[in-house]
Order: sequence, then structure tokens, then C-alpha cells
Amino acid sequence: MAEVTKILQSVLLPPFYHKLDGTTNSHFRLHRRNRHNISIRCSSISTTETNKSTKTQNIPWGCETDSIENASNLQKWLTESGLPAQKLDLQRVDVGERGLVANNNIRKGERLLFVPPSLVITADSKWSNSDAGDVLKQYNVPDWPFIATYLISEASLMKSSRWSNYISALPRQPYSLLYWTQSELDRYLEASQIRQRAVERINNVIGTYNDLRLRIFSKHPDLFPEEIFNIETFNWSFGILFSRLVRLPSMDGRVALVPWADMLNHNCEVETFLDYDKSSQGIVFTTDRAYLPGEQVFISYGRKSNGELLLSYGFVPKEGTNPSDSVEVSLALKKSDKCYKEKVEALKKHRLSASECFPVQVTGWPLELMAFAYLVVSPPSMSRQFEEMAAAASNKATSKKDIKYPEIEEDALQFILDSCESSISKYSKFLQASGEMDLDVTNPKQLNRRVFLKQLAVDLCTSERRILYRSQYILRRRLRDIRSGELRALNLFDGLKNLFK
Repeated sequence: MAEVTKILQSVLLPPFYHKLDGTTNSHFRLHRRNRHNISIRCSSISTTETNKSTKTQNIPWGCETDSIENASNLQKWLTESGLPAQKLDLQRVDVGERGLVANNNIRKGERLLFVPPSLVITADSKWSNSDAGDVLKQYNVPDWPFIATYLISEASLMKSSRWSNYISALPRQPYSLLYWTQSELDRYLEASQIRQRAVERINNVIGTYNDLRLRIFSKHPDLFPEEIFNIETFNWSFGILFSRLVRLPSMDGRVALVPWADMLNHNCEVETFLDYDKSSQGIVFTTDRAYLPGEQVFISYGRKSNGELLLSYGFVPKEGTNPSDSVEVSLALKKSDKCYKEKVEALKKHRLSASECFPVQVTGWPLELMAFAYLVVSPPSMSRQFEEMAAAASNKATSKKDIKYPEIEEDALQFILDSCESSISKYSKFLQASGEMDLDVTNPKQLNRRVFLKQLAVDLCTSERRILYRSQYILRRRLRDIRSGELRALNLFDGLKNLFK
């Protein structure tokens, strides 16, 4: 399906929820796993290396990502449970391994799916083990860890759970950077800022599990036995949530797992999202184009960069096909700055640190990045403007202010250019070395996995470097214009001086 959003709420482990929140959906962003135009089949990563922090354990639930048999059983169960007749069939597809394909002509603007709320998993879903659900409610566990625990509880009941057909059709190993080991992240994503995002996400999942274990599970071992509720199963359940959970605006912003709908794959050119339709009382999406029988029907997982799509869904779109693609550029104050402490204090007032990352697109960069650069290069004589610069650098500000300081603009642009060129150097170094990277592997299964992960990393780094090259060109041109303008002004001034001699 469409695998989905980062909509965490800040009750349990506040840092976790603040870091992973940030879904800016006006409609709801459906995201998900899909393999869009990559050259190696996803089935090549069925084995997982041992993570240093956890033991490797085969999750007994779910199926291989290309299993049609389990998905067909899901379709049959959904139909018997109230899903209306569909214009979509589940089939093996080129983009996404499994996907929904039109079995009739579908018009542009047509509504599809109509999944009733009774077939949707939310924090209000009825637990087969009601005592376990009641305990979590007593502790006011927020939706994300609540649904993750619910999914594990229902999965452990196997056939006796109402959701057994759905859980059997879920991937046994969701596509997500949660399943990359630390050594793989370091090896393949060293050049990209998405590596740090992945490390933070892994640590946050571990922290959330540890919090649940200490505060709840250890006090109720009969309801939450460790052989079922452990870090391996939580990695699985959070992998499912990161890749399939959706927010439904018309259901008061509720987050939900939507069986059948989560078999839809992503296309960067599609602008259609899931939501609850009150008139039909079902979860639907409206097509933004026509489909012929046999064509795969797509949905959007949101306006996400290639790095974000890899982070949650484990795929990278073909270079140049994602209009929302961006690369994060890291900017930092210089500790040698005479006003370092004053600038840090100004940033702290706006919840910023001395080092921040900003997204850069082919079309340009945000106002916040330029404001931060102004602050970095500003001299002591501009100390009164530090507060204004820090405020403008914060994306939490209610109104974006395009501040300009012509006297230091050249220095600010040069600082950004230096940062971009430093990143380009890292990407180029990785891409040059990638051809020799896996020759030390002798285990065939491990080689297949590493080749696949390396290809994802190469695709990501190539697309991110492309954006940086474009930014480098723009910055150099602007600096050239500034400097040529200054030279013309200087020549004019010298000419006037000679005239009056």
C-alpha cells in the first residue's frame, strides 16, 4: 500500500515525537513502499545482517513482498467483510512488486476504494486481548506506539485474530532504513544527511520500546511477554507504521492503517491522496487521470524528497523524476567566531542550534538557510541584528521574513557555496569508490543484499549531488554578478576621481 506519514504525538518520550513529527499535509500524505525505476528486484534483500544493538530474529508474521497468494486471501476477506466491488485487482507489477491494477476503464475524477471504517485499524480498534488494550489506555500511550503494540498483539494471535488475513499480507521485512545495520548506514550513506535521520529514527524506536518495556511491559509480563513484545517485533511494527500509516483529515486527523488501500504504489507525478468520505462513509481517493484496464493505479505518498522516500519506504525514484526532491545542506557557526556565544544564544531563543540542516531544491533554497548564513558571517558590528537573523532562520516562525543585508551578502553566499562544494566532494568520493565497494563479500545472499543497498545509495547520492551541482552554478553566478558589479562601481569611482584631479 501506500506507506506513510510522520505524525507522532508528544506524550510518550517527547523527543521522539518532536523529531519524527513534521508531516505538513493539508490533505493527508499517504506514503509507502515501492520500487520505482530501480534496477534490482526488492526480493534480493530477504536476509538481514545482525544489528549490533539487537539480535536477528525472523518475524513469523507477514509474507514476502511479492506474495500474491496472501494478498488474494486479503482481498477475499475484505470483500466478505464489507468492501464493495472494486475496479482494482491486486497483481504483481513492475513498479512496487505488488500493486493495484485497473480491471475496468477508470475516468479522471472518479472515486475509488470505499474502505469502510470497520476495516480500518486505528487507536480505537477493538483488541482481541482487551486487558492489554485497557492497560495501555490507563498509561495514556499515544497513537503511534499504541497502534504498534496493537499490531504485535494481534499478529501474535495468528489465525484467531480478526486481522489475520491483513497481517499475513504485510511484508515480513518492511522496506525501511530501520532494517539497515549501523555499518551499512555508515558505508553507503556517509555522504548524505539522511544517514543521520535514519540513525535518529532507529534510536527513537529503540527508546520508545525501552520506555514501554520499563513503564508497562515489565509490570504486566502476563499481558506483554518479552518473547512477543521485544525490540525485533517493534522494529517490524514501526516499519509497518512508517511505511503504511496514513492521516485522514476528515476523521479529525486520525492516523490509521487502511487494508487494501495500502497496496497502492507511489508515483511522483500523481497528486491524489486518501481521505474519509462522509457521504459514502468510506475511505476513498479521487483519480487525477484516466486509467485503462491493465494499467497500474498510483497514489501520492506526499511531496517527499528522495531521501525521505528511502528513509520510510526503502526506494529511490529515478533521477530527475521527483519534483519534490531536495538535499539537506548542513550549516554551522564557526567556534572561532568572536561572537559565537551571542549567536548561539540568539539561536537558542528560536529552538535552533549552532549547527542546522536546510533543504535545497533544484529551484533554490529556503529563506531560513540564507538567514542562517547571514548570522554565521555577520561581524560584531551587526550584533543588534543577531536576534532578527536567528528568528528568520527558524522555520517555526509564524511569518517568513526575507531579510537582506547587502553589506554581507557576498560573504553569506560564499559560505553557502563552500558548504555545497564540501558536500559535493563527499558525494563524488562515495560514487567514485562505489564500484569497488562490495568485492570483499563472499556470501551470495549477503552480496545480493549489499548490491541492492549500494544501488539505492548510488541512486540517492546521484540525485542529491545533482541538486547541489545546480545550487553551485546558481551561487557562482550570483557571486560573479555581485563582484562584477562592485568592480564596475570601483572603476566608475576611480574615473570620477581622475576627472576631478
